[in-house]
Amino acid sequence: MVLAAVLIIILAADIIEKRKIKKQTDELISYITRVQDYSSLPEMQKISEGNMGILQSEIYKVITILLEQYSSEHNQKKYMSDMMSDISHQFKTPLTAISLMNELLMNETVSDEQRMEYAGKIDAQINKMTWLLKSLLTLSQLEAGVLEMKPEKAELNKLINELSEPFLIMAEVAEVEYIVSIPEEIVIMADVHWFKEALSNIIKNCIEHTNAGGYVKISASQNNLHTTIIIEDNGKGIDKEHLPHIFERFYKAGNSSHDSVGIGLAMARQIIRVHDGKIEAESEVGKGTKFTISLY
Repeated sequence: MVLAAVLIIILAADIIEKRKIKKQTDELISYITRVQDYSSLPEMQKISEGNMGILQSEIYKVITILLEQYSSEHNQKKYMSDMMSDISHQFKTPLTAISLMNELLMNETVSDEQRMEYAGKIDAQINKMTWLLKSLLTLSQLEAGVLEMKPEKAELNKLINELSEPFLIMAEVAEVEYIVSIPEEIVIMADVHWFKEALSNIIKNCIEHTNAGGYVKISASQNNLHTTIIIEDNGKGIDKEHLPHIFERFYKAGNSSHDSVGIGLAMARQIIRVHDGKIEAESEVGKGTKFTISLY
């Protein structure tokens, strides 16, 4: 009898927890829908601690900052409208998927193996959305010019060698040759953390779009006027119709990977702009892509 009572209590607690997660997910979906009316910020009740609570906090933080920064002029309101639409589009689908998988978890006929699979997928979706929200927060701060940079003298060769460690493994797995050719005497003024972030996003993009047997090459030169960094590959290339848009937020070219959300290159461009630089791209389908960064 005692064992049966314990089992009933455990089962009841499990059902209550799943219903709680479903309610939280539905609330987030409803909130994401309402923020498209960006004239005011809807109230959001505190959901919980844990991953769902972190996700909720990041959503509210991004939207609050955006409203504070872009609420006065017409063009700023247009930006806000577009951003709210983007956020809604990016999150309603995974939140709906989480809600559906949670309903499946509540089904008593689901096996333990399937429960673990659904729980893992839910956790993965939450982590992905949390990462994206943090990236959007950074991008919005960059675009508003409020993200503080701490420039310092940095040896470019050392900087690129440090950020290259994970890409050497990534390139090896993809069977892509990874080539770094940076003169040791090149020194730049940059916020090392954020400049690494910008270069990493570009390098990652190149490796992902290069077939086995190809290469990704990083080179640089410097004169009295500017420093030039070139990141190039002999991969799939980009169609002419897509090339002018690759630095736009959430833009995905035809050959983008399924997991891509189209924010890496947009962030890279903004970071480089904050460093008084510019980035340009040249590409030809089937022959590869070349990114040229100029720091003045």
